[in-house]
Amino acid sequence: MRVPTLRAPTGMAAFIVIWFGQIFSLLGTAMTRFALTLWAFQETGEATALTLVGFFSFAPVVLFSPIAGALVDRWNRKLVMILSDLGAGLATIAILLLYVNGRLEVWHLFVAGAFAGIFESFQFPAFSAAMSVLVPKAQYGRANGLLSLAESASSIAAPVLAGVLLGMIGVAGILTVDVITFVVAIAAVLLMVIPQPWRSAEGAAAASNIWREAIYGFIYIWRRKSLLGVQLTFALSNFFTGIGLVLIAPMVLARTASDQFALAAVQSAMGIGGLAGGLVMTLWGGPKHRIHGVLLGFIGSSLLGFFPLGLGQSATVWAIGAFLLLFFFPITNGSNQALWQAKVPPDLQGRVFATRRLIAQVSGPLGILLAGPLADRVFEPAMRPGGALHPFFAPLLGDGHGAGMALLVVVVGILGVSAGVVGYLVRVIREVDGLLADHDAEKRAEDALAAS
Repeated sequence: MRVPTLRAPTGMAAFIVIWFGQIFSLLGTAMTRFALTLWAFQETGEATALTLVGFFSFAPVVLFSPIAGALVDRWNRKLVMILSDLGAGLATIAILLLYVNGRLEVWHLFVAGAFAGIFESFQFPAFSAAMSVLVPKAQYGRANGLLSLAESASSIAAPVLAGVLLGMIGVAGILTVDVITFVVAIAAVLLMVIPQPWRSAEGAAAASNIWREAIYGFIYIWRRKSLLGVQLTFALSNFFTGIGLVLIAPMVLARTASDQFALAAVQSAMGIGGLAGGLVMTLWGGPKHRIHGVLLGFIGSSLLGFFPLGLGQSATVWAIGAFLLLFFFPITNGSNQALWQAKVPPDLQGRVFATRRLIAQVSGPLGILLAGPLADRVFEPAMRPGGALHPFFAPLLGDGHGAGMALLVVVVGILGVSAGVVGYLVRVIREVDGLLADHDAEKRAEDALAAS
């Protein structure tokens, strides 16, 4: 009697398994980020330290993206995803060893973040390109909604769990949990079948040495002004959003005398907002014209999110702003991801998506880098009694510690709306869905020719 062999899931089933693994990994990472944010703020008492951690973690992701994308298109995407998680796990292990030996310093977080960021630069193009061959095109919006659900669920649970576990197992225990979640994520990918994409005519023509392939993403996007325009609106939005997002934690801690439960409530509200937006995106699939999901998302998150966060002076109001801020993220990012997955051939998505990320996010590290000095050296002193801005805004925002950061959050909220407005004013961006054909039009034509 033959024993039936178990076959690894494929297609959408494989995506769901990988998705579950990502939930655990994201939860562990978010718990670690929460614990280390508290530790770093208690060590320094300044927003600059936290913004520098964000900068050194994020900058390598952007800078290494072109090379990472070219390698993703050359290598096995399953292997790349595993190595990306492994690199991030090694960075966490290094922080854990330094902490338990009493040798952890803030600058170690910069180095570990940069190391993990290099590996993370491979994760986005590899996972995005793998999803394109696993999931039917009609389900792209819902699949991206599921990814947003995973991110949001971890954002909800992580601050609460970390706040409770810090008193029970401490920072070292949370770092250990994070390492275990990386193992779960790697195992989920390892057991699945992820096919390599079909070779398009443009992909075959673009084959060259690694350096030419690294810049090919720029050439591809430059030739398609609509896609370039979409990513430039993201660059504008990400600059202002980067400043606002990185200031939320130090602002809340400053205005509540380092109340970790107030910070946990606000960060959990962000997660709940993202979860709600992800559910909407999963059930809805996004608008037919995907660009509306992108541009309205920019306007909604900046206007309805950053305003209550900056103007509020209680955890309740901050939580409302945090909820609305993150609610629009899954709709914005899911619509944009579905747009690019539909327009770009899968065998080119590694390098094109990596370049797309570079264009959209190169402004993010600059915003993050500016946020700390702007808060600590400009806005905070200006909002103290006797400061230049105090007479104008103190009646609205107060003048205690953190009031300057609150004003800066309101300012970036106002400026962030411009990304959506600019997109609607420019035709090649506003009409991108109709101006560019979907990539499978080429494959359908090839199949019809072969059948005739």
